[in-house]
Amino acid sequence: MAAKEAQSAMPVEILHLSSVIKRPLVDEAGDRLGRVQDLIVRVGESPHPPIVGLVVKIGGRDLFVPIRKIAGFESGRVHFAGERVDLRRFERREGELLLAKDLMARHLINLVGGRIIRANEIELARIDGTWEVVGVDPTSRPVLRRLVPRRLGEGIKPKALVDWASIEPFVSHVPTARLHIPYRKLARLHPAQIADLVEAASHEEGEEIIEAVGQDRELEADVFEELDTEHQLEFVESRSDPEAARLLSSMAPDDAADLIMEVDQDRRLPILALLPEPQQRKVRSLLSYNPETAGGIMNPDFLSLPEDVPVAAVLDAIRTSRIPPESLQVVFATAPGGDLTGSASVVSLIKADPRQTFGTVVRPIPAHVHADWDLHATVRKMTDFNLVVAPVLDPEHHHLLGVVTVDDVLEFVLPTGWRRDFGMTSAEG
Repeated sequence: MAAKEAQSAMPVEILHLSSVIKRPLVDEAGDRLGRVQDLIVRVGESPHPPIVGLVVKIGGRDLFVPIRKIAGFESGRVHFAGERVDLRRFERREGELLLAKDLMARHLINLVGGRIIRANEIELARIDGTWEVVGVDPTSRPVLRRLVPRRLGEGIKPKALVDWASIEPFVSHVPTARLHIPYRKLARLHPAQIADLVEAASHEEGEEIIEAVGQDRELEADVFEELDTEHQLEFVESRSDPEAARLLSSMAPDDAADLIMEVDQDRRLPILALLPEPQQRKVRSLLSYNPETAGGIMNPDFLSLPEDVPVAAVLDAIRTSRIPPESLQVVFATAPGGDLTGSASVVSLIKADPRQTFGTVVRPIPAHVHADWDLHATVRKMTDFNLVVAPVLDPEHHHLLGVVTVDDVLEFVLPTGWRRDFGMTSAEG
């Protein structure tokens, strides 16, 4: 036990990747054998992947040197401990990364906070006798370290090290490694965070993220709804009409209508015709309104129930509803003839006696908007009456056409490109 504690108390040896690449490989006598081209790690088995070997150029050939034959990294040289070097050419194996070629100065996904970072330096550590990748430095300090003399540069320590356990590389950087971005890790992020990743990445990188979340059609649609129009079009234009229709069919009708209006005119009707009939009907209805009116931004999906049902039945309907949560914050009541009589917030329903009838909980609707109201009038009404969900009524005030939620109007209140203006979609480093 004492020996183990003494070993764990030993200082961890830290190494910058840049201090190894292009350094000479020397034998025990100090004679030069070749030059280090890269370090190889195996991913997928540990949160901190181990270094399994080096790629060393000897006599014009890239050869593999296993890490067990490396005695150490000292004085700007890599020390070889074996008797001879295997002269077979290096060939990458499945699940292996070349740290310099695949990752240095490349984009990586930092899953903590959902950010794109640039690997300006990769940090290694020797832990219990094994060299591992422990983190990435996305700041400009590694660049400074390489610009100053080596003896001074080594004193510039990492300032904002990102733990490798929270990082995922892009497949396009390592096409021969057969890697993939794990859906289960991306799914922990909010759709808006995933959309930020897509917008900060290149088109090829963004396609990888969309492909990963595509395992969950609902999440894919949520992410797509969060993308700005430019990126939505970029991905729709690269897909066939059936693929575009499949994606739009899982989006909220109002978001699908907004996007289809941005698609090239000759593709609109073919894509629209491929939507499932219920979705197609809703989208066609929304397209009949001016996009800068309450009718143009409303969501036709809402929950309404007869006012004579018990509160318990309303709560059950909320639990099983597939309507977006932002539209479910308010439930609407109808009279036997179908006319709208009032609404109730989810909070008031939870507080009510489940045996009460729905009609005893609802309040009449004094505040509402109409489909032809412009956005300024809609926002003003919602602000004046503190509405998180505004009902859109027909001219006779009998029927509910749809609802406008706070998130619908925020997109129009905030300035265009606000995410980029505040650095939310820019790559770190």
